[in-house]
Amino acid sequence: MGFEIGDLLNPAVTLIGAVVVAAIVWLTGQRIVSTIAQAREDAMRGRALHIMAMFAPAMEQARSDPRALLVWQPLGRTARGLLPDEFALLDQTFGAPFPFSAETIQAAHAQWSADWLAWERSHDAEYKRRAAEVEHELTSSGGSPVIRAKLDAVEREKLDLYQRRYAEYVRTAKALQALRI
Repeated sequence: MGFEIGDLLNPAVTLIGAVVVAAIVWLTGQRIVSTIAQAREDAMRGRALHIMAMFAPAMEQARSDPRALLVWQPLGRTARGLLPDEFALLDQTFGAPFPFSAETIQAAHAQWSADWLAWERSHDAEYKRRAAEVEHELTSSGGSPVIRAKLDAVEREKLDLYQRRYAEYVRTAKALQALRI
């Protein structure tokens, strides 16, 4: 008993054949969909790794110089808008918003303030020393107007440098504060 052409006209054989073909097409489609999904997942992970590599130096730079956040954090925010799925994966992996969490920004602000206070103490000590040297010259010279002018110049220089540095401190501190909003 073999298969004959006339058997193709049998509705049961035709139905079975159609079901077999449909199953093969469905299984093949599922395999294609699965492969495409895996390729997309792999591509997303690759982009996430690339983002991580791109921001790694910025994260280190921000630890040593809080002003780096003023450049890198807005870039991170923009990149997050362009690649939300990749950043969601990184956020999940790091357990905090990548690349700069609110805690990172707060720590940078605190570091900036601590650095300012250290600079302020150093600046004050340096100019007290310089003023004392000039005052010693002034005493030794018997009150020379030239030495008096030199002392005034040291005081002006101290104040000018302090004002410039303080303006930078305030501007940066405000900008860091604004990043947390």
